[in-house]
Amino acid sequence: MDTASHLVLGATLAGLAYIEPAVASEASLAQAVLIGTLIGSHAPDFDAVLRVRGFASYIQYHRGLTHSIPALFIWPAIISLPLCIAFHLFPYWHVLYMWIFIAVAFHVFLDTLNCYGVQSARPFSKHWVHLDILSIFEPFLFVLHGAGLVLWLLYEYDPAPLFLWIYALTFGYIILRAWQHQVRVCRIVNEFNVSGVYHVIPGFHLFHWRFVVEADDCFYTGKIVYSKVVLEAVYPKEERNTIIQATMGVDGVRAFLGFAQRIHVTCKVVKNGYEVSWSDVRFSHGRKLSFGVDVCLDREMKVVSHRIGWRKKAWDPPFV
Repeated sequence: MDTASHLVLGATLAGLAYIEPAVASEASLAQAVLIGTLIGSHAPDFDAVLRVRGFASYIQYHRGLTHSIPALFIWPAIISLPLCIAFHLFPYWHVLYMWIFIAVAFHVFLDTLNCYGVQSARPFSKHWVHLDILSIFEPFLFVLHGAGLVLWLLYEYDPAPLFLWIYALTFGYIILRAWQHQVRVCRIVNEFNVSGVYHVIPGFHLFHWRFVVEADDCFYTGKIVYSKVVLEAVYPKEERNTIIQATMGVDGVRAFLGFAQRIHVTCKVVKNGYEVSWSDVRFSHGRKLSFGVDVCLDREMKVVSHRIGWRKKAWDPPFV
């Protein structure tokens, strides 16, 4: 999910921690838990610093090792130890560690629910896990948890029962979105009735979803608005000729192929050579393939330049 949502959820986890008698009775522990869950709820995304090395490095490593199984246990240790020293809380180290662990694990859990995905099974598997249930920003969850923080911090509501209810509603909402997703997958399967891979991807609106169908010879993309299926584009698959093959050693293409799942590639002749465009069809919008790698080659099929990233403005959909 987005950074703001992770931080808000980190703060509300600190409120939920008041169900722990030690947190409710020890002010310094409660303060340390708040700091720890705020940091822990964002810690897996510290790999965003890789952007300084370029977008290829970013997509190659983002949501990888920092979201892995060992990281679930390493982040809480790294965060809790300095807090224990600063607040003199070694008798409560296990409590602090547990709540930071919950914050880190909840971050990774939420990231598995959107369409970007996460390598959460590392080091056992580098497979990208994405359940396509939640969008990167869920207005309902943000408002729900934001309202809980206001009631707790400004109106001094008892945080334990307040956030028990809020987290019950949160998991209820996730179950609802999972049910919606399954219903729409069945709808698209019945609509196209072709052998292939089906993706249904959520949007900000509760009843607006996007879909991608990969058949043997093409991709179908479109949207589902309430119960109406709208086909927007069909992308035929091209043979990977020698020009396309010449781009596969490019760093950006290698990074892209390690991340992308529904891969579409085109090759066209331009003034001084060729342009090869690799795209992940999951991130299409309308008739535009918004994410991929564009490689320019000369007439001798030598790479002149390449660009990897989004072919859209930050405020344009899709939002992932």
